[in-house]
Amino acid sequence: MLDDISELRTFVRIVGAGSLSAAGREMSLALSVVSKRLAMLERRTGMRLLARSTRHLALTEEGQTLYDRAQRILAEVDEAEAALTNGSVEPQGVLRVSAPVALGRAHVSPVCRDLVGAHPKVSIDLTLTDRLVELIDEGMDVVVRIGAPKDSGLVMRKLVDNHRIVVAAPDYLMRRGAPTAPADLEGHECLQYRGVGIQWSLVGPGGEAAQIKATSRLRCDNGEVAHDWALAGCGLIFKSWVDVEPDLRARRLVHVLPEWRSDPAPVCALFPSNRQLPTRVRLFVDAMVDRLSRFAGGRLEVGS
Repeated sequence: MLDDISELRTFVRIVGAGSLSAAGREMSLALSVVSKRLAMLERRTGMRLLARSTRHLALTEEGQTLYDRAQRILAEVDEAEAALTNGSVEPQGVLRVSAPVALGRAHVSPVCRDLVGAHPKVSIDLTLTDRLVELIDEGMDVVVRIGAPKDSGLVMRKLVDNHRIVVAAPDYLMRRGAPTAPADLEGHECLQYRGVGIQWSLVGPGGEAAQIKATSRLRCDNGEVAHDWALAGCGLIFKSWVDVEPDLRARRLVHVLPEWRSDPAPVCALFPSNRQLPTRVRLFVDAMVDRLSRFAGGRLEVGS
C-alpha cells in the first residue's frame, strides 16, 4: 500500500528524465532522496521496477505496467487539486484510446490532434486495430467501437448511428454507369473484404429489404485495402459512412443508391465508469460526439 504519493511521483519523473540524477535535478532533490524513494516503492510493491546499469535505465515489465497506470493516477490527483484550488480543471495526463482502423483514421485521429493542440498538458496514445480490445486489461481509457457491446459491464455512450452505404469512384461510374436499383449491383464489380462478403443486405426508404449477391474479382481480408481499390476505380464498395465520409466530402467517392443502406449500428465510446471520469476522457468523448454529429447532419447532402 502506498502511504506517500511522492514515491509514485518520483518514479514517474525518473522514467521521464531517463535517470535518477536527472530526476533529482528536475525535482530539486538530492540523488540520495530520489534513490531512497525508488527503493521504498520497489519494496512496497515487492517488484523490481527499473533495470539499472552504470549507463542505462529501462523499465521492467512490472515497471511499465505501474508507469502507465501511475501517469493516469497522478493526472487525476492533479486535476482534483486544481478543481479545489482554482474552481476549474485543466485537462492533463495521458489519454489512451483505441478505435477501428478506418474510423480511427477518418475521425478519431483528427479529434486527438485537435485536443493535443488545444490542451498542452494532455498527451494521447492512439491504438488503431479492428480486433476487440479489452479496455481494462489493456489499460485503455476509452474504446471507440462500431456496434453495441454484448454483456459488457462498461459504460457506453452512443456517439452516432452508423450505416453501411454503397459508394464508388467517379471514374468507375463514368465507365460502367451508376446503378439505379439494388438489383443493378449484381452486374457490377463489388469489392469484398472481411466482414462484408458476398451478400449485401440493403434497406430501402420504405423499409423494404434487398439481398444482393455481390460478385467481384477483387477480394481482401482488410477493409482499408478494399477502400483503396474503390478509390482507384476498381469497383463498388459497401462500407460504413463514417469511414467514407471524408472521401464523399472531397468528391473522391460518390454515394450510389442514396436511399438504400444497411440496418443501423451505433458508434459508441466505452469507458469504465461515469464516476470521477477524468476531464481528458470527457473532453475526448464530447469532441467525438460533436464531430460525428456534424458530419452525420451533412452526409445526405454530400452523397446526393
